[in-house]
Amino acid sequence: AGVVCVLTGEDYEADGLKTLVQPGSLPDHLDPNQPSLSADELRPPHAALPIVADRVRHVGEIVAVVVAETAAAAVDAAELVVVDYRTLPAVTDARLALNEGAYLVWESGNQCVEAERGDVSLVAAAIDEAAHVVRLSIHNQRVHGSPIEPRSAVASFDSASGRYELFAPSQGVHRFRSVLARALGCDSAAVRVITDDVGGGFGLRIPCSNEYPLLLWAAQKCERAVKWEGTRSEAFVSDVHSRDTSCNGALAFTEEGKITALQLDYVGNVGAHPVSSAVLSNLLRMAGPPYDIPAMHVKVRGALTNTTPTSVYRGAGRPQVTYIVERLMDLAAAAVGLDRAEIRRRNLISAAQLPYQTRLGLTYDSGTFSDNFETALRLIDWDGFEARKREAGHRGKLAGIGVANYLESPGAAAYERTDVTVGVDGMVRAVIGTQASGQGHQTSFAQVVAEVLDVSMESVSIEFGDSDRIAAGSGSHADRSMRLGGTILMQACEDILRQFRLRAADNLGVDALEVTLVNGRCVAADGREVSLFEVAAEVPLTATAEISTRLHAHPNGVAACEVEIDPETGALEVTRYLSVDDVGRVINPMIVEGQLHGGAAQGIGEALLEEIVYDGDTGQLLTGSFLDYWIPSTMETPRLESHIEECAAGSNPLGIKGAGEAGITPAGAVIVSAAVNALEAFGVEHIDTPLSPERIWNAMNQREPDVLA
Repeated sequence: AGVVCVLTGEDYEADGLKTLVQPGSLPDHLDPNQPSLSADELRPPHAALPIVADRVRHVGEIVAVVVAETAAAAVDAAELVVVDYRTLPAVTDARLALNEGAYLVWESGNQCVEAERGDVSLVAAAIDEAAHVVRLSIHNQRVHGSPIEPRSAVASFDSASGRYELFAPSQGVHRFRSVLARALGCDSAAVRVITDDVGGGFGLRIPCSNEYPLLLWAAQKCERAVKWEGTRSEAFVSDVHSRDTSCNGALAFTEEGKITALQLDYVGNVGAHPVSSAVLSNLLRMAGPPYDIPAMHVKVRGALTNTTPTSVYRGAGRPQVTYIVERLMDLAAAAVGLDRAEIRRRNLISAAQLPYQTRLGLTYDSGTFSDNFETALRLIDWDGFEARKREAGHRGKLAGIGVANYLESPGAAAYERTDVTVGVDGMVRAVIGTQASGQGHQTSFAQVVAEVLDVSMESVSIEFGDSDRIAAGSGSHADRSMRLGGTILMQACEDILRQFRLRAADNLGVDALEVTLVNGRCVAADGREVSLFEVAAEVPLTATAEISTRLHAHPNGVAACEVEIDPETGALEVTRYLSVDDVGRVINPMIVEGQLHGGAAQGIGEALLEEIVYDGDTGQLLTGSFLDYWIPSTMETPRLESHIEECAAGSNPLGIKGAGEAGITPAGAVIVSAAVNALEAFGVEHIDTPLSPERIWNAMNQREPDVLA
């Protein structure tokens, strides 16, 4: 009772609807029409429809759409849908998926990406000639972004106008609009996407989820609005996952501890359907923290598996790169016979080397890497740790200390747009294509507008999240919003001031060169004056600014932490965590600190608790709720100490580098460094994350300790 309609993949195909992803490409999340990698590096399978028509490739794919008068009626009806399944083999591990004879997720083969950068011959020669070579194989486990708000949407279709309308959480309404128009077979002008407040983004809201075109299709078929609220269980099986990369790394050194070469070989788990190549692309570009490395070679391979597709999550490759290189640095310190801080000190890029071009083609224009490193060591009291370690031992605890450098190279969509209007009502309205999902853009953007126009914050309104209100934009991701959005807001406001000066001069009957801007007012030489809002009260002042370049910048810094381990149980506690972060110029210190703390908390969760696990034989998800997938609470999160450094970027007029990804990037590396340091008496050289008590206890009990703590 109450069932409106039941739709299947056959119905979707019969209606001539299409895929969200362009066939034959593996898209970059930054631009759905532009692959990150070249055509000869990509071998994607056929693009899949948002609803299964023939073969299910991972648990959580949509096989039917049930529309009813109430949610309860829809759930009851869905239980009555009979699907004739035939059980197939499964492969969930990307490394196993690349083995000869592995079960094929798609007939075209399991390897869908293979690319490399750098000089393989130079690296091989340097490794052969090195005094010391350290090697490590690591795995960054699969994780889930776990936003506070599961996906949900309201979809409608107006038959009179032929327009679709979708209310849904996103990190960019224009990206959704373009891919929805493709799937529905209509012009993008026929699709309106609206995003109000978003309960957590973190990269999960960048791809357009399969449910959204199906909801619009259902609204058209049923001739009524359709509402869907996803559950947490649905989120775990169908939200994009992230990480799940393995790496074999090698780092070569001279006898004095200077790096001569770095070699990294990654395998990434793409999942059952390619959603984004951005993480694999980032792994190719970002080969490590701010060290002077004369020879580099990086290889990445992407494997299809019977798992939920992976995409970007806060950091998007940066944590993996930092993790492997910083772990190799710890191993190198032991091999060369140096303190872990000293070997890093000897290899940091110096101020005299800036601008510094990496062997993978990036250019670092600014940064005080050595100063930040020394600041972190002083704040954590690196030299005084032995006394704290002895005191912990008296309490029956094993104490460890760690330090990790990081340097980011955020990719970002190059295009952004804003329209700024000074209205007759005394308000400044800025409509912009990038949008917030909890980062406080309304405040930071308003600060920029208020400062440039010299008006009060209360008179500034920032608007975003409606594809009908702003012609185009690229959303929020990769530290781009203030770097690009702030730049074009400045440009538009400066255009407003130019218009203001000309019109004020005309009103005052003087030449524009004789007018001076003072406190938001144009003042003539004789003292007569007129305000910005007085001029706009006659005819509004408007300006549009656009940008089509990424304005590259490189946030960087250092994290240091201390941990204590209970030798009886293996339980680990992070007792202190601090970071020194160069985010460029800071517009709003409180918001920046919040970004850093939020990222660090997520990084602590990834290091200690979080892991998506599949049954390797059946492909069934084993961690489908917060009973099995743990996220950090205040119990696991120490007081986070942030020390912000402002070394301005040269790429943009505000000097912004970015803070959104910084907190999470070094967290795993520094916590594992501290944990291994605490276990050095047991001969432990490495433990993969998450650092569960079981893993630590097993590592401790592989053999007797050399020295009892």
